[in-house]
Amino acid sequence: MEAQRVRIVEGGKLVIPAAMRRELGINAGDTVMVDIDHGELRVRSIAKAIEHARAILRRYVPEGVGLADELIADRRAEAERE
Repeated sequence: MEAQRVRIVEGGKLVIPAAMRRELGINAGDTVMVDIDHGELRVRSIAKAIEHARAILRRYVPEGVGLADELIADRRAEAERE
């Protein structure tokens, strides 16, 4: 999608054009993640932010490995040793 000019209105509010909201999958009243990346304002839906976080985790935790299950197993083994 091409860049569009928008105006910042009173109170620092930014109106995101409808086509961009549709493409992002966000609706009025939704919560979004906003950050600054290399001097640019970035807006992401919560679903996209979670997807991004999961992709980062997958670099360190292979698919099919459950960290919670591993933690529980470690705690049980530790309890047995005590």
